[in-house]
Amino acid sequence: MVRRRLILRPGAIGDVIVSLPALEALRAEYTEIWTPSAVAPLVRCADRVRSLASSGIDLLELGRAPRLLLETLAGFDDIVSWYGENRPEFREAVRGLAFRFFPALPSDGGGGCASDFYLAQVGAPLGAAPRIGVPAAEPARSRLALHPYSGGARKNWPLHRYEELARREPRFIWCHELFEDLGVLAHWLTGVRLFVGNDSGVTHMAAAVGVPTVIALFGPTDPRVWAPPGAHVIQAHSLSALPVEAVHQAVIDLLK
Repeated sequence: MVRRRLILRPGAIGDVIVSLPALEALRAEYTEIWTPSAVAPLVRCADRVRSLASSGIDLLELGRAPRLLLETLAGFDDIVSWYGENRPEFREAVRGLAFRFFPALPSDGGGGCASDFYLAQVGAPLGAAPRIGVPAAEPARSRLALHPYSGGARKNWPLHRYEELARREPRFIWCHELFEDLGVLAHWLTGVRLFVGNDSGVTHMAAAVGVPTVIALFGPTDPRVWAPPGAHVIQAHSLSALPVEAVHQAVIDLLK
């Protein structure tokens, strides 16, 4: 058994969340995970979680890495890295250390969900869904939530349609005000009964904290790869063509 394992997991919110089952499967006697600081509060399967930026690892390929960093890396029996896989200079800089590199992103149409892509990379059984264990909020499961943003404009249902949906269903609460602290947002989402959002990291977060009903609005990306497990997917080739009526009716039906 590996005694000390380091995992380097860069990526946006959703990318990290869908890889959580693989990170859990990689637990060793001692496990440390370095990941972007924003998502660090969501990673709860390690003895220590550290931000990639604070580690100074980006200095390695420049030949300016602190000696302490090199000593730290040498102290791990196994280093699983989704960082630097496509950068020859970085791979050369860490040659001789216990690195294993994996591609960071699956391709659309790859034939399986993203979580299984990462599980297969590390040789773990497929089928585990991402879970983020956070204390339950009060009042439990009474809110309806909207999150109208994502990392790409083509993945966003028009904001004015979210606003129209909120007018039709006044129980909706906008959750983007909590976005600056993902730990706070994850806790708040545990009190949500139904969530509507784009193909985004926050939609993955809603599913991973156990929101009972997640409606995920998909445009150009493949929901077979990127939809959260169990989500109710509504897809339109162009999200600008998706009418409010279709989403509102799904909300009504799923709240019955």
